[in-house]
Amino acid sequence: MAKTNESQTLIQASEDELDPGMRALGMIETRGLVACIEAADAMIKASNITLLDLRAIGAGYMTVMVRGDVGAVRTAIEAGSQAARRLGEVVSVRILPSPHLDLENLLPVSL
Repeated sequence: MAKTNESQTLIQASEDELDPGMRALGMIETRGLVACIEAADAMIKASNITLLDLRAIGAGYMTVMVRGDVGAVRTAIEAGSQAARRLGEVVSVRILPSPHLDLENLLPVSL
């Protein structure tokens, strides 16, 4: 009986992880690669999030994107933006607590 409950819990946990409507999206845009990498490093160390992508936008602008639950993403974004400000310029910071499901097609899966 315990085995069945454990497997049901694992299945439920997997479904929760795959539910994009329940996963917050956090983004930090910086001017310069080094500040962006510093932000990504600080975010991963500060909270239980998944690093999605580091993107070069053009003209020296870089964006780092992360996913996780709202509290974890909020903590990660705060730590990442502070770390990036120490080395360079933070252009924009944004958290989408519950991105629309149609947005999922535009987002990378993960690194």
